[in-house]
Amino acid sequence: MVKEFAARHGSALRSLAVLGGLLATIAAVVVGAILAVVFAATVAVIAVMASALLGFAGLALRARRTARARSDGVIEARHLGGHHWVAYGWNEPR
Repeated sequence: MVKEFAARHGSALRSLAVLGGLLATIAAVVVGAILAVVFAATVAVIAVMASALLGFAGLALRARRTARARSDGVIEARHLGGHHWVAYGWNEPR
């Protein structure tokens, strides 16, 4: 009679296993959602950094094109301190 009751209505261990499986599924869904948010934020940060890098590269290329040597024969020099000067443009062909 006990065997018939357990076979018809299930056992207590089976209900505990179903409850454990449900809790494990909920935990997996929560962890998956958190990981999805973290990786989405990572991709967004990488996209912002890449666009900033491209912007700075564009500014550098534009500055490189506009920076030309003076054609009036005057060279540029910078004072580095003390008796130290650095001259630019003196060795470029005219």
